[in-house]
Amino acid sequence: MTSLWFDSRSETGAGITTDPFEPDARYDEVVVGAGLTGLVTALLFARTGKRVAVLESRSIGAVATGRSTAKLSLLQGSQLQKIRAHTYQSIVQAYVDANRAGQEWMLDYASSSGVAVQRRDAVSYAGTAAGVETVGREFRIARASGLDVRLVDSTDLPFETFGAVVLTDQAQFDPLDVLTALAADVRALGGVIVENTRVTGVRASDPAEVRTSRGTVFGAHVHLTTGVPILDRGLYFAKLRAQRSYAGSYEVPESGALPQSMYLSVDAPSRSIRTVPGAGGETSTLIVGGNGHPVGRAGDTQRLVDDLHEWTARHFPGAVPTHSWSAQDYETPHRVPFVGYLPRGRGRIYFASGYDKWGMTNAVQAALTLFSDLSGDSPSWAKTLHHRATLPAAMASGIGANAATGWWALKGWAGVLAGPSTDALPLPAEGEGLIGRSGIHPTGTSTVGGRTCQVSAVCPHLGGVLTWNSAETSWDCPLHGSRFAPDGTLLEGPTARDLRV
Repeated sequence: MTSLWFDSRSETGAGITTDPFEPDARYDEVVVGAGLTGLVTALLFARTGKRVAVLESRSIGAVATGRSTAKLSLLQGSQLQKIRAHTYQSIVQAYVDANRAGQEWMLDYASSSGVAVQRRDAVSYAGTAAGVETVGREFRIARASGLDVRLVDSTDLPFETFGAVVLTDQAQFDPLDVLTALAADVRALGGVIVENTRVTGVRASDPAEVRTSRGTVFGAHVHLTTGVPILDRGLYFAKLRAQRSYAGSYEVPESGALPQSMYLSVDAPSRSIRTVPGAGGETSTLIVGGNGHPVGRAGDTQRLVDDLHEWTARHFPGAVPTHSWSAQDYETPHRVPFVGYLPRGRGRIYFASGYDKWGMTNAVQAALTLFSDLSGDSPSWAKTLHHRATLPAAMASGIGANAATGWWALKGWAGVLAGPSTDALPLPAEGEGLIGRSGIHPTGTSTVGGRTCQVSAVCPHLGGVLTWNSAETSWDCPLHGSRFAPDGTLLEGPTARDLRV
């Protein structure tokens, strides 16, 4: 599944050539992950004259940023009421202020760097009568947080809606345009961006020792800006819920009738809608997203993709799919990102995670936070978010998430031990993956692109039994969201190891 944003680029960093890896090199700041958070963090430090290295296990933008819908908005569906349900209004206000700072920084950067941005209204709409109350609640909390929102009874969507809250003058862009500009600026200031280099561990020495698949480098500080921290210090993998969601792009015959705002439903089934301008600036492409679920816990992921196509064809007659893709996001118990120093990192290891599908603003505010924490001039919103209290509602959410994880762990092993041996299974059909047991060990067999591979079906992170993702032909862990290619190569997640073959 390839995202629309990679259509005219390769998935090797938008055509950018990787810098060479220098074993035992010493840097001021080592950034792990070349998505939006990582590259903004690298640029902020490079601007102060720091020697910066960005290490990316795959390629620039290949994981979350290059697979987003790239909405730069302060109105985020029903996000504010989700935060308010788990914490105080002061935290909601700090979250809004942080996202506003991230949005303003990104808009200023895009303007100065020549990155095309389209200004659009953001609309959170009710797709059912039951969603009207959610719309009203989001309106009230947004108003109380200083957002100039308004309520409307109707939208320009081609299907029935039941009211919406609107915030004008928000923004959208092509995320790879932004990453390309950021990478060029980091390099122009002397920074290096090394792709295809997986960080496998960090020792909080002085300087910190960063172990990679290609050797070791050192940094005064290390910033983990991957989707979920790759180190288990602080047990953040257990505090985050990994979510997978899907998107498709479509050519629509009557493009002039396409909606012009950025839409997101506040009720189920989730639907995210935006358009993409063509070469002449006119609207030419529709993007529809939704059907999210916990990673590794959906029975038929291809059906979720097909459902998006069917829904779009029903409401936008003649719509022709051009691309399908998916992305992984992480949700915190209180719905506010984790950003700051990593426990037991001796003040040398920092991280950012838990953007809950709102990475365009949160990635930038996280980078601003990481930078300001070390420069000593943290804004008030960052201080408030650093010192938030964990309320019972957030604790209950975390307990529930971990209970579900435990249930999936038991279910996976029980299913394998009660199931057939690998030798008794048929050869998987094209695009299919099957799990059997070799003795008592779960083994996954798949056939993709005419090649049949057999790997351990046990996640090397904490031993969860993997499930097959039919839409993306990958092995996914239902415990904490690690994902692997059919041949066992790690794609993403908290683990730093491939599957055993």
